[in-house]
Amino acid sequence: MKTKMQAMKFNKISLGFLMIFSCGLLGLTSCKKYLDIVPDNVATIDNAFTLRNEAEKFLFTCYSYLPKDGNPLFNAGYMSGDEVWTSLDEREFISYGWHIARGGQNAAQPFLDAWNGFYGGGGPGDNYGLFKAIRNCNIFITNIEDRSKVPDLSLNERQRWLAEAKVLKAYYNFYLIRKYGPIPIIDKNLEISAPESQVRVKRAPFDECVNYVSNLIDEALPDLPNIITDRSTELGRITKPIALAIKAKLLLTAASPLFNGNPDYSGFKDKDGVALFNTVYDEGKWKKAADAAKAAIDAATTAGFKLYQFPGTTFKLSDTTLRQLTIKGAVTERFNQNLEHVWANPNSRTGDLQLYAMPRLTADVVVGSARQQLAPPLKIAEMFYTRNGVPITEDKTLDFSDKYALRKATASERFYIKDGFTTARINFDREPRFYADLGFDGGVWYKYDSPTNSDEGTFYVQAKATDVAGANNFGWYNETGYFIKKVVDWNMTNGKNGATYRDYPWPEIRLADIYLMYAEALNESLAAPNADVYNYVNQIRARAGLGTVEASWSAYSTNPTKYTTKDGMRSIIQQERMIELAFEGSRYWDVLRWKRATELFNQPITGWSIYQGTTADYYRVRTIFSQSFIAPRDYLSPIRTYDLTVNPNLVQNPGW
Repeated sequence: MKTKMQAMKFNKISLGFLMIFSCGLLGLTSCKKYLDIVPDNVATIDNAFTLRNEAEKFLFTCYSYLPKDGNPLFNAGYMSGDEVWTSLDEREFISYGWHIARGGQNAAQPFLDAWNGFYGGGGPGDNYGLFKAIRNCNIFITNIEDRSKVPDLSLNERQRWLAEAKVLKAYYNFYLIRKYGPIPIIDKNLEISAPESQVRVKRAPFDECVNYVSNLIDEALPDLPNIITDRSTELGRITKPIALAIKAKLLLTAASPLFNGNPDYSGFKDKDGVALFNTVYDEGKWKKAADAAKAAIDAATTAGFKLYQFPGTTFKLSDTTLRQLTIKGAVTERFNQNLEHVWANPNSRTGDLQLYAMPRLTADVVVGSARQQLAPPLKIAEMFYTRNGVPITEDKTLDFSDKYALRKATASERFYIKDGFTTARINFDREPRFYADLGFDGGVWYKYDSPTNSDEGTFYVQAKATDVAGANNFGWYNETGYFIKKVVDWNMTNGKNGATYRDYPWPEIRLADIYLMYAEALNESLAAPNADVYNYVNQIRARAGLGTVEASWSAYSTNPTKYTTKDGMRSIIQQERMIELAFEGSRYWDVLRWKRATELFNQPITGWSIYQGTTADYYRVRTIFSQSFIAPRDYLSPIRTYDLTVNPNLVQNPGW
């Protein structure tokens, strides 16, 4: 472990990133001392594990590879599917995920290449492949396990740091597994003198990969804290609830149709003929996933996590607006006020995300300070429930048969839609999450700097061609006519001198996500849904201002017994996930693991006729792009062709 190769000297990019991470996470007053740790600014193994302070910096290097999911350019799930679209102009916004969504993925130079870290893959840039992250975790674990190293490190802290590194290593492996399927297991770094047969690693069977990651987390659990007690310096570091939530997500993925008994992978073998997938369906995997999710819920509950509720304000606001601030705040409220964020990543901030999402609301707003480039397609707007809590295709009391017809808003609807404004039928009579998550032409957008200090007569979106939020600035416009309100913190202010966005750590895992994971896995493990399945879905719905699944379907659905069957409840849970976790990068991975991509990612991307200036012309549906998802090829990402040439023991994913 003392050769130059094994030392894996940090390059300047790694040093700069570690500096940013350690200063941001630990609130250091100066980074100068860190940069001077060695004369040439190169940290080697020999000095990284001499003292506690230096070893801690290496631990933060292991953290530094966490993907920047709070930025849609680096979040692999954000724009790779059908949930968010943008303009072909790509003005200061080059999304490799969006290139995948338009059919541009390839094996020669794969987009979002997490294997190597190229084209936005893996960590925060094109030098952060996740196998490099795993190697650094291995270096850290090997050296911290050696009690002759770092003599001023206490035993309790040593054990905790080892546990953190193991969970980080597990997460990086999970990230790769979800994206590529079977991967090589690099449990220990190889000696430089290792024979060629060892260097040319093979992909392990999928179930072996899953078990390896699950076991890593289990090893770490006893030495992880339940909560972060030093909230001023340690928020974002791995805890027991975080580790259990990662394990639950891993096992849920492994139990899902893409990976559990998928006949498409029956001929997928390595060079020695070893099958990389077990194509026999195993219902027991759902039980393991349910148990893991319940353990994560119990740990989170013990640690004090709960669904977020907006604490209130001195402003005079309607219950309608307060509900929206609760729904938005579940994502945008920061650490100290938000006990729903089981895992918030302080290394991934959201200023750019908000900039890309925010529309111009008044003519005073500086062009470019609210770029309005993130555009949900019309089908995503249609996905949300009616105000009765059921799909628009099932509601027997509200007529959405002519969903694109025009209608004028009334005073009773003024907290959702500008009083007297004419917009499409599809924008009326929807659930609170529709209005909390989406902006649209005529839709109210309440913020902290409301000109009335209340939600009466406040901001609203004006999105026709010649309007302030219309398609009249090259590249900085909205392609579909729908804007992502959910991710913009309500404290955002903008005006003649620019914009101020209060950023927040990206919530990697919210408690609501774990509730829905548990409900899904439990439903799949049973012959029919039970009270626990309903309970955890209903808690999410109650926070969103909806009735229970049982009451809503019984009273309002054309299929009133849907929730009583396993298949029916599966459909309900899946739609609940897509609504509750909308615009958080979850839909893409869920659609893949459910093996529904051929259904959902082969539909046309549509929106309003944004280049039109009149109401009648604007509200005409226009096809923007016809997506094409090729199965089974597109379910797994390709390994770069060059890597297969260098290591002939690797095999490519099917179809690539």
